[in-house]
Amino acid sequence: MKTPLYTALSQHAEKKPYSFHVPGHHNGDVFFDEARSYYASILQLDVTELEGLDDLHHPTGVIEEAEDLLAKLYGAKQSFFLVNGTTVGNLAMVMAACRTGDEIFVQRNCHKSVFHAIELAGATPIIVETESDPYLHVPTHVTDKTVEKAIAQHPNCRVIVLTYPNYYGHAADLSKLIQMCHEAGILVLVDEAHGAHFVLGGAFPPSALSYGADVVVQSAHKTLPAMTMGSYLHLQGDRIDAKRMKTLLTMLQSSSPSYPIMASLDLARAYVEEIKGKGNVDGIIRGLTRLKEQFNRIPSLEVVESDSLSTDPLKCVIRSTKGLTGYELKKVLESVDVHPELADEHQVLLVFGLGQTKDIPFTTIKRALQQSDLLLEKKEQLQKGSALIDDDQQKQGVEVVPFEKAAGRISAESVIPYPPGIPLMIKGEPIESNQIATLSRLLGHQVHVQASQVIHQRKLYVYIEEETL
Repeated sequence: MKTPLYTALSQHAEKKPYSFHVPGHHNGDVFFDEARSYYASILQLDVTELEGLDDLHHPTGVIEEAEDLLAKLYGAKQSFFLVNGTTVGNLAMVMAACRTGDEIFVQRNCHKSVFHAIELAGATPIIVETESDPYLHVPTHVTDKTVEKAIAQHPNCRVIVLTYPNYYGHAADLSKLIQMCHEAGILVLVDEAHGAHFVLGGAFPPSALSYGADVVVQSAHKTLPAMTMGSYLHLQGDRIDAKRMKTLLTMLQSSSPSYPIMASLDLARAYVEEIKGKGNVDGIIRGLTRLKEQFNRIPSLEVVESDSLSTDPLKCVIRSTKGLTGYELKKVLESVDVHPELADEHQVLLVFGLGQTKDIPFTTIKRALQQSDLLLEKKEQLQKGSALIDDDQQKQGVEVVPFEKAAGRISAESVIPYPPGIPLMIKGEPIESNQIATLSRLLGHQVHVQASQVIHQRKLYVYIEEETL
């Protein structure tokens, strides 16, 4: 299996070259001894744009070859390595598709980076509401009918951003929706952060590329064996300006891209290609099914699956049958060094790996659950937020109000539970009473919320209302 970038890096390292270039660890020669044992191997690959190692921002050699192999695997017209995560891909695709003042349809449960991109582009978001899964109680997808109605109400809108799949693995059929958007002259941008492995086919849902999306961004580091911050961006067809996209990626990505991250993207593509070539997909699915069965056999746990939409087999949702919230169940698992992806009020989300082999300590998990009452008595107290007023409060036209007076006011900031990073409240939108109730519950469960510190005083930033005569 070809791995052009990784091969070039490893061959360079094998020569044991002497470094008179950045980075400052000089192939690991200069490093803190206490951490050397963990970093030693990777530092030999952590180099810069040396002769024969190409340049991410103007690839003509091994990086170009690696990206061409990526595009061929995914069936894209052109593919790019991203070293600043799917975040930079979302920024680039939105800014490539929008200009100041343009309207853009945005799926309600899009990642915060999409909303940041829209703000940077100076575009106007038109929020498209999502359906909710009745079993997991989480937002899923937008329906064809909802988008059709939005197009009728905003005929000048020429871009839509979709999230596919959602964090929990729900994957709706996008074929009719994308066709409808294209017929209306609308570009379709898809944040497929959790679907880089969908190209494997079989029991995995189809990729948004196969449905005809114009731009798709994937987090290779989420479901493929790539390093954190390693992502892919794919272009399809001629509706998007490829030259503008390349320019934006050069502007937004680091001018000193990480070679270990790029090499891991090369290897992750080869890993997927090998699975497909050897026909190992069915075996992986059988292994994932066995894992879920083992979790289901643990007393006081159950695996919850939706039958309303296609679901990614790498995602496993577990719940307590004894009344623990998802947050409490997560603390029990963490007490025995079993770390899930995230928790919500109802459940815990586990993300399995492709061909994961490490033994899972099911017996230890069982014991921890049996002792959960004792463990939960030791829950950490919610940290009190700083009473200090931060810089945002000094901004003209913004004030702080208590939760009970915030309903109906316009939010001056986004309030984002993390993970998954989907805004609960969006800057510039009216605050609803049910959002305040949800925020209160999340804070009571000690959920990490990205917002100003005043939320821990049960306060929110809102825009000052202009007096009317």
